[in-house]
Amino acid sequence: MFGFRKRRRPEDVGTDQRRHVGEGGESVAVKVLKKNGYKILEQNYRSKLGEIDIIATEGGALAFVEVKARRTDRFGDPKLAVTPNKKRKISMVALEYLKKTGQIDKKARFDVVAVRLLPGQPDVEIIKNAFELAY
Repeated sequence: MFGFRKRRRPEDVGTDQRRHVGEGGESVAVKVLKKNGYKILEQNYRSKLGEIDIIATEGGALAFVEVKARRTDRFGDPKLAVTPNKKRKISMVALEYLKKTGQIDKKARFDVVAVRLLPGQPDVEIIKNAFELAY
């Protein structure tokens, strides 16, 4: 009506850049997972408990996949960014998903995909069974 626009705050710029890196990393991860025989069931599955980046099937198991992407190694290897707190949150959401979808007895695991968004070709590492169920 009055043409008011939300003003961007300086702290929003960093958030936008992280979101862009995260989305790019997830896009790369999905392509690589599909090439490696994963069937993608869900992306960015959200519940009141949290989010799981990718839910897929591979090798007869349900894989709950966390994607970590970095443009540089300044903050370390991306796979090391899956903290104990993050593992607990992913575990809670995964259990909720299994109950909600009636798959509580299904074989499941937690995988991590580490993506380095390097100039030219991204470097991607899939870590199967990256961690155990955490409470």
